[in-house]
Amino acid sequence: MTIIIVGLGPGDPRHLTQEAWSVLEGASEVWLRTEHHPTVTGLPPHLMLHSFDYLYEEAGDFAQVYQAIAGEVLRLGRRPQGVVYAVPGHPLVGEATVGLILSRAKKAGPAVRIVEGLSFIEPTLTSLRTDALAGLQVCDALELASRHHPPLNPDLPALVGQLYSRALTSDVKLTLMNQYPHDHEVILVHAAGTLEQRLVRFPLYELDRREDIAHLTTLYVPPLPGVSSFEGLQDTVAHLRAPGGCPWDREQTHESLRRGLLEEAYETAEAIDQGDVKALQEELGDLLLQIILQTQIATEEGEFLMARVIAGIDAKLKHRHPHVWGGRTVQGTEEVLRRWEELKQEEKGEKRSVLDGVPAALPALQQADTYGQRAAHVGFDWPEVEGVVDKIREEMAEVEAATTPEEKEAELGDLLFAAVNWARWLRVDPEAALRQANARFARRFRDVERMARERGLDMTTLTIDELEPLWQEAKLNDLKSLPISTMSS
Repeated sequence: MTIIIVGLGPGDPRHLTQEAWSVLEGASEVWLRTEHHPTVTGLPPHLMLHSFDYLYEEAGDFAQVYQAIAGEVLRLGRRPQGVVYAVPGHPLVGEATVGLILSRAKKAGPAVRIVEGLSFIEPTLTSLRTDALAGLQVCDALELASRHHPPLNPDLPALVGQLYSRALTSDVKLTLMNQYPHDHEVILVHAAGTLEQRLVRFPLYELDRREDIAHLTTLYVPPLPGVSSFEGLQDTVAHLRAPGGCPWDREQTHESLRRGLLEEAYETAEAIDQGDVKALQEELGDLLLQIILQTQIATEEGEFLMARVIAGIDAKLKHRHPHVWGGRTVQGTEEVLRRWEELKQEEKGEKRSVLDGVPAALPALQQADTYGQRAAHVGFDWPEVEGVVDKIREEMAEVEAATTPEEKEAELGDLLFAAVNWARWLRVDPEAALRQANARFARRFRDVERMARERGLDMTTLTIDELEPLWQEAKLNDLKSLPISTMSS
């Protein structure tokens, strides 16, 4: 009782190995995963051929097909004469049925013998004149199509195998375009290693427009120019910190980089506030550098690795989104946020305040907003917005009634906190609203200064009533200069 799994090579009968030919020549029958492979026509003529192609039509999906084939091969292998099972290429390159057979046979038999064959990779490399040891990545088209982001390093070349239909190429293209520019040149390699071999070059966005996709089609994705990968940037930073790197970078510590981390975060926020996409791209790069520098220092100190940083946040995201990676259903954003807080408490393993974890270093306005949101998620909130407005009026009266500096400070703080809660009810980000108000004031005040200079006026001697016309003129000038969508203040 033996299962012999034979690799038929990439498509040309000449690529059958001597061992494979010997096994096939000595057999009376062979079971083919699919007969849609050019090598089949060159098999020894005496063989009785059986195919599992019928299962592709009967089963609901590929997983079911592969399970069914594996089960049937195992059954045939338990016969006294065993079975010869032939697959395209190399049995352990892109052949899901072989992995299933090996796994199940290891537990309950029978014995399995692998007869190697050329995979699609070798003739594809020959056609491309590409060295596999230059970092070649190989992935399956079905696996790639099931993802939202490709598991590929864009600094290195990649082969996408088993790209057999136009429907599949559409999903593959969308996944690749989450990493590569839409006009990145790719190459389709058709029937590598056969007389029908062809190479076609075109931009990535045209991939699903091709009408010549077939069972022997492979996609080659060249690397992007320069350094574009996370790993490449990590290597650059590690080089800066290594002996012979940059003296300044080598001197940095977690503590010395703290200020820069905050500055880069604020500069990123500023780019967002200004709607400057180009600046946002640059500032995100600067912020990423801070993260990688901190992690590189931790790596050198034996504290933790980038792999653990990524694994930690990935596990946290999946645990806190059971409605995406689990069976839970949710009714809208509010339930998602409430469940998020519940899961955070579960992760800590003890009863804790929903306010725990809010950084003390946050700007006061943002901290107040965060406190208000977290309290509201567990029901500590006014039932209607009118309650917030009444609270603001109440706090205004208490500010006016305060007599000592300490009382005024406390009551004014309560008033500001109530105003932040009102912003939450209005679905307005108070931090962004105040930043925009600051920017408007700065623009208009500078315009008042300009007009005063042009008219020979000394602002330090003017009363507020005398400055009011200049302010109104500056406000009108400012509104005229803004897009129509923002002319509300």
